[in-house]
Order: sequence, then C-alpha cells, then structure tokens
Amino acid sequence: MQMAVGTLVVLLLGVVSCEARTATDATPLGKVIQMLEEMSAKGTAEKHEEEVKFSAFSTWCRDNTKSKADEIAAGEDEMGMQAATIQKAAARIRSLTDRTHELEEDVGRWNTDKKSASTVRQMEKADYTATTNDYSESIDALTEAIATLKKRMGSVSQADLIQTVAKVHTLALVPISAKKALSAFLQQGQPEELSYEAPEAAAYTSQSGGVIEMLEKLKVEFAGKKSVLDKEELNAQHAYEQIMQMLSDSIENAEHEVSNKKRASAETAQLKAETQGALEQTTADKAEDTKYKKEMVSMCKLKTTDFEARQKLRGDEIAALNQAVEIMGSQGVKGSGDKHLPTLLQYHKKVSLAQLRSADYNPLQARISMFLSDRAKTIDSRLLALVSQRVAVDPFTKVKKMIKDLISKLMEEGTSETEHKGWCDTELTTNKQTRDKKSADIAKATSEVEDLTAAIAQLGQDMEDLHAGVAELDSAMATATSQRTDTKTTNAATVKEAKEAQAGVASAIAILKDFYAKSAEATALTQQTASGPADDAPETFSAGYKGQLGEGGSVVDFLQVILSDFARLEAETASSEAQEADNYKTYMNESKMDKALKTNEISHKENSKVNKESDLHATTRELKSTQEQLDKAVAYYEKLKPTCVDSGITYKERVERREQEIQSLQEALKILAGTDIA
Repeated sequence: MQMAVGTLVVLLLGVVSCEARTATDATPLGKVIQMLEEMSAKGTAEKHEEEVKFSAFSTWCRDNTKSKADEIAAGEDEMGMQAATIQKAAARIRSLTDRTHELEEDVGRWNTDKKSASTVRQMEKADYTATTNDYSESIDALTEAIATLKKRMGSVSQADLIQTVAKVHTLALVPISAKKALSAFLQQGQPEELSYEAPEAAAYTSQSGGVIEMLEKLKVEFAGKKSVLDKEELNAQHAYEQIMQMLSDSIENAEHEVSNKKRASAETAQLKAETQGALEQTTADKAEDTKYKKEMVSMCKLKTTDFEARQKLRGDEIAALNQAVEIMGSQGVKGSGDKHLPTLLQYHKKVSLAQLRSADYNPLQARISMFLSDRAKTIDSRLLALVSQRVAVDPFTKVKKMIKDLISKLMEEGTSETEHKGWCDTELTTNKQTRDKKSADIAKATSEVEDLTAAIAQLGQDMEDLHAGVAELDSAMATATSQRTDTKTTNAATVKEAKEAQAGVASAIAILKDFYAKSAEATALTQQTASGPADDAPETFSAGYKGQLGEGGSVVDFLQVILSDFARLEAETASSEAQEADNYKTYMNESKMDKALKTNEISHKENSKVNKESDLHATTRELKSTQEQLDKAVAYYEKLKPTCVDSGITYKERVERREQEIQSLQEALKILAGTDIA
C-alpha cells in the first residue's frame, strides 16, 4: 500500500504544482509538507536509534567473539594436556602390565623349580636311605661274621659259622673278589673237613685269619663309605634348603612386586578413566563453544549486512523526503500556494464567500469533500483525505478530471501490482520452500549433531546411571499412573460441560436465525411492492430497513465460532483422552521394556559410542553443505524483500483499500453528475 499511496501523492503533488495554488500550514499543501517533515524526522530518529542499538550490538559481537575464541583456545590446550596424560597413563599401564606378566611367569617358573627340586630331593633321600641301610646291614653282618670267626672254633658250631659267613657272602655291597674268597673259605670248611679231631682246629683257625682281615677291611671300607654318604646327604639337604629358601624369597618378593604393580596399574587406570571423562567433557564444552561462536559470527555477519542495507535504505528515504520537502517548500510551490490557495479555516467558515468569489465553484463540491473525508476516516486512506481537501478548493472541472485521473491511475497500479504480486508470489514461494527445506534439514542435522554429541558424552556416565534408572522408572510409572487417573477424571468432566454449552449456544443461534430469516423475508416483500413514485420523491434513503442484520449476522457468526469452539473442545478433549490413554499404555509398556533392557545395556555402550562418533562426523559434513545452500537462498530472499515483501500492510489490505478508494471516487463522480450515492 505504501507504493500506491506514494505514487498517488506524487500525482496529487503534480496537480498542485500545475495549478500553482496558495496554501498555509492549514492547507492540504501544508499538511503534505508537514507529513513529509514528520516522516523525515521519524526516519532520522529511527535511523539514529538503529545506529545506537547496532553500535552496542557490534560491541557485543566483537567482545563475545574474542571471549569465545579464548575459551576455545583454552579448551584445545586443556584437551592437549588431557590427551597427553591419557597417553602417559596408557604407556605406564602397558609397562606395569608387562612387568606383572613377567613376574607372574617368574613365579610360575620358580614354583615349578621348587616342585622339581623337592622331587629330586625326595629321590636323593630315598637313594640315600636305601644305600645307607645296605651299608648298615653290611657293617652289622661283617661285624657279626668277624666276631664269629674270632671266637674259638670249639665254641661255635660249624653250622653257625657257615651261616654267618654265607650271610656276608649274600650282601650286595661285598665285592666279587671278597665273595670268591668267602666261597673258597666256605668250601674249606665243609663238614667232612671240619670233623677232624681237635688238633686240626688250629689249622682251620690259621686259615680264617685272612678272611677275618679281609672282612675287617671291608667293614672299615663300608664304614668310610657310609660316613661319606652321611656327609653328602647332609650337604645335599643343606643345599636343598638353601635353594628352597632362595626360591621362596624370590617368589615372595615377586608376588609383593606384582601386588604393587597391580595397585599402581589400577590407580593409573583410574587416573586415565577420570582424565578420559574430563577430556570428553572438555571436548563437549569446546564443541558447544565452537557451535555458539559459529552461529554468533553468522548472526553478527547477517545483522551487519542487514544493518548496512537498512541504513542505506533509510538514508535514501530520508534524502528523498528532504528533497520532497525542499521542492514542496520552495517559492515555486509553497509560495504560489500561500498566494492563491485558501486555508482550511476559510473553507469551513466562509464557504459562501468562496463560492461568490469562484465562478467555477459547484455546491456539490462541499458534499463530495465531506463524503470523501468521511470515507478517508473510515478506511484510513491518506489519498481520499488529500482528494477531499483538493475537491473543496479546486475548480469544478479540475475536480472531475483529477478524480478520473486518480481512478485510472489506481486501476493501472492495481493491474501492475497484481502482475508483480504473481511474480513475487512465485519467487517467494519457491525461495521459501528452499529456505524451509534447508532450514528443516539444518534443524534436523543440528539436532542430530547435538543429540549425537550429547549421547557420546553421556554414554560413559550412563553406564553408572543405569542401576539408578530402574528406580527412577518405577517412580515415573507410579507418577504416570496417578496423573493418568487425574487426567481421565478431568477430561470426562470437560466433555460433559462442552456438550451442555453446545446445547445452549445452538439454542441461541436457532432463535437469532429464525428472527433474522423472518426479518429478511418481510423486508424483501416491502421492496418488491415498492412503486415508481419513490423515484420522484425527495431524497431520503433508497434501502429498506432490515433490522440490525449486519450486527445480528456478526453475532450469529460469533456464536457459530463459539459453537465450533465448544465442539472442537469436546472433540479435542475426547481425542486427547484417547491419545493420552494410548500414550499411557505405550509409555508403561516401553518403561517396562526399558527396565528389562537396562541390565543388558552397558555392554553395548562402547560400540554405540563408536557408531555415534562416525554418524556425528558424517552429519557435521552434511550440515556444513546444507548451511551453505541455505545462505545462498537467504541472500536471494534479501534481494526479493525490497520489492516483494509487505511492510506494515498486506497485499489483500492494499487491494481492498484501493477498491474502496476507487469505489469512493466513482461515487464522488456520481455526486458530481447529480446522482445519489447507492
């Protein structure tokens, strides 16, 4: 509407310039100048106000950009230190683990050595025991044999002697040579040979002397060897005990070191986990700061571009307004107006004098001026207000031409604006679809990025919170059950009240409709029976009275809206009740399922984190590409705005106002032609 009014104002100004009428500040010309000056002053004030506000906004952008950049840099430094700490902890854990495994292998090997040493010692002990027993038995047998041989032959029976010597002969430790000597001795001592008289016993005794000497040597030899065995056994036992003590000490020391290493590894693992959690939080904070900074820079850049465009547009507007004021206030325009045009005060108080002075003045002009002035107030039209002022003071022939020119101009502008509106609608619709789609895609991608980022940061914490989640679910389900009961009661009461209200409103509508239907029929009959004399009667009114049908119709319309509101309330409440019941059932099923699944969820967290990080990387790339496409669409929209976007009044309102202005001007022409307004 601003475009149409501006064009028509220029047309009126052109008429004023051509006619060169005088005007004071109370004349239409003065009003136009005053209006232009007020618009210029308002534009200047708003321009300055925008400058002041944008100055503060620009300062905010600069300070916040630096602050966020510092926070991001500090976050990156902190992330570097945390990553280094994690790497050091991981290296220390590996070192401790390797040393622990090495020590555990040593302990296992030493335990095996202890077992092997014990087995060998047992075998050596068994061998020693068997051998020393043999030596003891041999020494005892030799001692007995020597004692027997040394006794007088008469005191020992031949059978005992043979038995004693034979016993020595059977000993395993006795050398073969000794056994041969004993065998020879035994053969010499056969009963046939030993049955001589006593003088022969002396000869036998001399023969046994070599055997006794041999046996004594064997006894001494066996005793010496037994002593060596005893000493070796003692040394072996001592060596075994030393080895066992050394292995036990090594095992004890290694196990102590293993315990220390494991404790140190656990402490380092805890430090690593804590640092990883801190790193995740720092990473999330840095990502949030980066996102905020990016959006802020984009907003500041967009605002700056918009501010510069608005400032230029305001400057151009102010310059144009000031130029118009200068032209209208010049001697050629305002000077002529002051000289020739009457003031509004003169018009209202001295119309009759003006009529006497103007040969071209027509009494209908006053009526048209008042008519157009009333219409201007009704539809808030500056054009009709200016025309009403021109009609009151211009010559009659000029008034008719001016009104016809304005009607023609309005129609041309209507056609032009309709064509322009079609092009704009197409471009704006296409551009809006693009921006809406890209904005939706960005919103979706941004939401996904935020969700993924939050999910990644939350996964670690979630594993600790799952157990608490079961209790929270129980509490939430109990609360949901209580709320569902209360909501169901409330909805039932609401539906009942809505039905009762509908019945009352429907009754009122039926009464009003019945009345206005009868009123319309009665009026129609009156109009149908009207006769021709009414055409010749003095001017009164041409339309019959229909009652307050306009107001009544509005009331019925309002009541219909109220009725539909109550019907909608009933339907929405019933639908809401059904939806809430379904939601409650779904929620309870999902909560129970969630409660059952929580116990199995921890093992899936790590895999979920890896997947979400991959999704986050892909979504971030997609978001960047979509943002670039949206920026291009927004830039094109900014180009369309100056000529296609309404400013303060819609296209429909402009069309309706133009139609009312055309109708009012056409009715003014009818008045000039001498006919009544329909």
